[in-house]
Amino acid sequence: MNAIVALCHFCELHGPRTLFCTEVLHSPLPQGASSGDIAGQNEQAEEEEGGIQMSSRIRSHSPAEGASADSSSPGPKKSDMCEGCRSLAGGHPGFVSHDKETSIKYVSHQHPNHPQLFSIVRQACVRSLSCEVCPGREGPIFFGDEQHGFVFSHTFFIKDSLARGFQRWYSIITIMMDRIYLINSWPFLLGKIRGIIDELQGKALKVFEAEQYGCPQRAQRMNTAFTPFLHQRNGNAARSLTSLTNDENLWACLHTSFAWLLKACGSRLTEKLLEGAPTEDTLVQMEKLADLKEESEGWDGSEEEEKPSSQPDAVEGQELSKCSPETSLMPDCSSWNVAHRRLSVFRSLRHMRQVLGASAFRMLAWHVLMGNQVIWKARDMDLVQSAFDVLRTMLPVGCVRIIPYSDQYEEAYRCNFLGLSPHVQIPSHILSSEFAVLVEVHSATRSSLYPTLFDDEQSLNKYEFVVTSGSPVAADRVGPTILNKIEAALTNQNLSVDVVDQCLVCLKEEWMNKVKVLFKFTKVDSRPKEDTQKLLSILGAAEEDNVKLLKFWMTGLSKTYKSHLMSTVRSPTSSESRN
Repeated sequence: MNAIVALCHFCELHGPRTLFCTEVLHSPLPQGASSGDIAGQNEQAEEEEGGIQMSSRIRSHSPAEGASADSSSPGPKKSDMCEGCRSLAGGHPGFVSHDKETSIKYVSHQHPNHPQLFSIVRQACVRSLSCEVCPGREGPIFFGDEQHGFVFSHTFFIKDSLARGFQRWYSIITIMMDRIYLINSWPFLLGKIRGIIDELQGKALKVFEAEQYGCPQRAQRMNTAFTPFLHQRNGNAARSLTSLTNDENLWACLHTSFAWLLKACGSRLTEKLLEGAPTEDTLVQMEKLADLKEESEGWDGSEEEEKPSSQPDAVEGQELSKCSPETSLMPDCSSWNVAHRRLSVFRSLRHMRQVLGASAFRMLAWHVLMGNQVIWKARDMDLVQSAFDVLRTMLPVGCVRIIPYSDQYEEAYRCNFLGLSPHVQIPSHILSSEFAVLVEVHSATRSSLYPTLFDDEQSLNKYEFVVTSGSPVAADRVGPTILNKIEAALTNQNLSVDVVDQCLVCLKEEWMNKVKVLFKFTKVDSRPKEDTQKLLSILGAAEEDNVKLLKFWMTGLSKTYKSHLMSTVRSPTSSESRN
């Protein structure tokens, strides 16, 4: 990641100061320098520092650390620094780690050597310890601009028995020019930087408690309350962080932590080539993965142990939309025989249509597309899972909510695909409801079982499938347009299974585009019903089934698309353009 990570300190004598910074140099190591070791003096290289192209030469030491440098070099003068403002000793060359995979160097010293970078880091340091702070003066905040870069800053206190208020103020800042990348890295940076801060505060707290035990400063200060404070400090304001933490290897450890932070943060986000704009399914999958990652990071060990046994089903139902059958969260998957799973499963929509029959499949597909609850009762969990994996291909990812197998009935608002064991009792109002369809799987009679014992292609003949609903679909009912097109593709034997799958993708994207238009027209622009009817006629979706389908599919729109419409369409400029 092209960024700079820095540790800053508010000195009681000199104000905000940069103590230690690590930057990324995109250049090979010079000859004679070993990876991960201290860099030699007079090291020179062409580099790109912190994402800013630089053509100047650098030296591995900082002029501010007491090395010989001309007066025009960046950094404060040696006379303007105290022990609290200094990290590395005078003449210390700094630290360099070399990533052999990418030929990138991670260089740490007190100040950036390039004047422009020094100015950027200096300004970010001052702002992070003065005006850009969160309530309580301890915590994360984001600020910046295009000219001086964008900054993620986390301020914190370090215990010090000799300081005013018994604590000193520090901050860790991350600076880069890419605002979007830095904002997207907020959860990652917050967690990792918080870990570094906790470690520093823990070490300092041990030193503070030991000093307070040996010589309590609070009582001593109360006894000298009338003595001017400046005369009582006796130079204690200039106390280094290594002294506060009692860690002589502090700066080497911080270099390792900052270098890993820059590499890991850059590796967690990768670019992917997309042909055209991402589909709604892609956006929804990305949002669900992001939500799942944030949720898993937010859980601690105790919370995970306290989760009730019924929760994994609900979580699994939400996440199956982006997991393949082989990676589903069902706890019993590993115990099933692989050969058995390959035989007693549905392989495609065409295969399911052949097994269930044309009329039963049409009824089932109609309920799936309308968003009604689809209930499967069977002993074979893998059969139910394969049925759901096949049926869900007809719906957008955002419309799929699956509970693959349960020992009790779940309401329709929790899932539109529900797998049940045969002994589960379904409420009578559900069985008679027009908004649900039930598929019961029974063992076939013995006479029909023998011919299929060794026939892999017809292994599902050992089951009988009974499809029932409180609202059967009439044979002469036109149905939604997309269902008719799907059936036409399935019955066309000239189309392979792969081609049918691509047809499904195209059909879903076509109707999701109609859903987007209808959403903007009705939810964002709030047009009257008369105009909506005209729009539906233009879209070729004025029939009742098509309208129901569009309204259900509207629930599968991504949050990204909805928020984009809400923020752009309702802006003053767009309102004036419509008028």
